[in-house]
Amino acid sequence: MRLNGEISYRNDEEKENEMGSVLLPPLPQQKLVVGYALTSKKVKSFLQPKLEGLARKKGILFVAIDQSRPLSEQGPFDIVLHKDFGRKHPEVTVLDPPDAIRHLHNRQSMLEGVADLNLSDCYGKVDVPRQVVITKDPLSILDAVSKAGLTLPLVAKPLVVDGSAKSHELSLAYDQFSLSKLDPPLVLQEFVNHGGVLFKVYIVGETIKVVRRFSLPDVNKCELLNNAGVFRFPRVSCAAASADDADLDPVVAGKASNILLKFLIS
Repeated sequence: MRLNGEISYRNDEEKENEMGSVLLPPLPQQKLVVGYALTSKKVKSFLQPKLEGLARKKGILFVAIDQSRPLSEQGPFDIVLHKDFGRKHPEVTVLDPPDAIRHLHNRQSMLEGVADLNLSDCYGKVDVPRQVVITKDPLSILDAVSKAGLTLPLVAKPLVVDGSAKSHELSLAYDQFSLSKLDPPLVLQEFVNHGGVLFKVYIVGETIKVVRRFSLPDVNKCELLNNAGVFRFPRVSCAAASADDADLDPVVAGKASNILLKFLIS
């Protein structure tokens, strides 16, 4: 809520803990007020000092919504993150309205949708790694991998994506004898060397934002022959693994063309 022309968006103790000695830039003429009701975990990952500072420079203020008080007593808000407030206040923009959200919890279906598009020759190469889904018995993994014709190394990913830390864990299996040590349900995918960097694409309307994240390193033939077992990698390519400012090989650092990205989202 507004206090003497300023915005109180978090309690002072929380702000001090997260911001440390970072000084926010002077408050410009107010343009846009964004109200948010997020978990403390989401606040720490989303409302970074760099984001808040940039937003303030552009006249955008993030204001924490007090969930113990009616929304009608707070604000005024130009945008709300989120949900049911928009039904009673249609003049306010609600980001991610519930009616427009589809939950995608199954990693198998994520790649199947891209494969079905058949975009291998469309403004650049678009392909997906071969994969197999294991739902129950870990002893069946070797046979399933052989039947699917997958080659080592293999990336193991939890089948269900539910937002938990475990659902973001990846494992890299170097040899067939270690496959039975994996814990189904999971998706096994052929590992494709990609320079240790991946690109995440964020889309809002017609706006496309591509960011680079550090990923699993490439695996050469020597490493494949001299390594065995399963190596686990928690939180690969999370926000803390940003590679946007890293000095990368130009071949690796190059981004997909806007023509291709626009075609994919159309």
